[in-house]
Amino acid sequence: MDALYLQLEHELKRFNAQEKSISSIFIGGGTPSTVTPALYQKIFSLLDFYLEDGAEITTEANPNSASTPWLRGMKELGCSRVSFGVQSFNDTKLKFLGREHSSTQALEAINSAKDIGFEHISLDLIYATKMDTKKILEDDIKTAFSLPIDHISAYALTIEEDTLFASHPEVAKEKLELSTFFMDSIKARGFEQYEISNFGKYRCKHNIGYWQLQDYIGVGSGAVGMLKNRRFYPTTDIQAYIKDPLDIKVEELSEEDLKTEKIFLGLRSCVGIATQELSSSEKEQVDILLREHKLIRIKNKIYNPDFLLSDEIALFIT
Repeated sequence: MDALYLQLEHELKRFNAQEKSISSIFIGGGTPSTVTPALYQKIFSLLDFYLEDGAEITTEANPNSASTPWLRGMKELGCSRVSFGVQSFNDTKLKFLGREHSSTQALEAINSAKDIGFEHISLDLIYATKMDTKKILEDDIKTAFSLPIDHISAYALTIEEDTLFASHPEVAKEKLELSTFFMDSIKARGFEQYEISNFGKYRCKHNIGYWQLQDYIGVGSGAVGMLKNRRFYPTTDIQAYIKDPLDIKVEELSEEDLKTEKIFLGLRSCVGIATQELSSSEKEQVDILLREHKLIRIKNKIYNPDFLLSDEIALFIT
């Protein structure tokens, strides 16, 4: 946390942060609920000058470590939103995913967050696992909507290198029929899908900032930051980060890089693409998709009505 504080001081200067210039904070990328609120105090004190009035402050939390005192402490620091890594309310599926919490702990943590007074509560659900059936997914959704939440992040299980599942890729099994059923079931209960993995009555401002390629400070081991056309990559080795939190690699993005990202991010979210961003050949491709009703145009922006096709559509345009 001391190293993180040093990097934050450095980044606030690099980004030339002004009073009330930060609109959102997201505490994540691991398990923030294993860190006592007292250790966040210095960070929040430093940020206080830069925060907009009513800034959205989200913390992630695991149900087994998000105790009532921890949640209360984070709320007192200023967190207005909490996102729980629930993944499933099926205990057999949780064991299959290697999760350490139970469905009971998830229910208790979410209800506790509501009682403490968090304004916005979100939870993560995972689908596209080998053991998923319509019944399991439907039960997860039914339980989720019985709780005081206003947002769901739904992620297909993907296998990453050097993870628990890397030697067992067969645990992930996405079927289009089940994925469509899962997403449609969430939307049918009144949550709008505003990005391929995100649904809610409330739209997370922090997420939308990423998809609009706004500037953002990334603080911590492996936390990426972005300023205009530059990306910053602190080391992913935690011990090396503690030793030197300012050992940060810089990547320069070309205009073409930025445009490609705008297209991919715009098509997988409610952000869309401004037509003036596109070349004449890209506009021709867009016109084909508009005629085929794969895209819609509203004023000078293009939107994708089917996020499950976002990558294919982006590749067709570019």
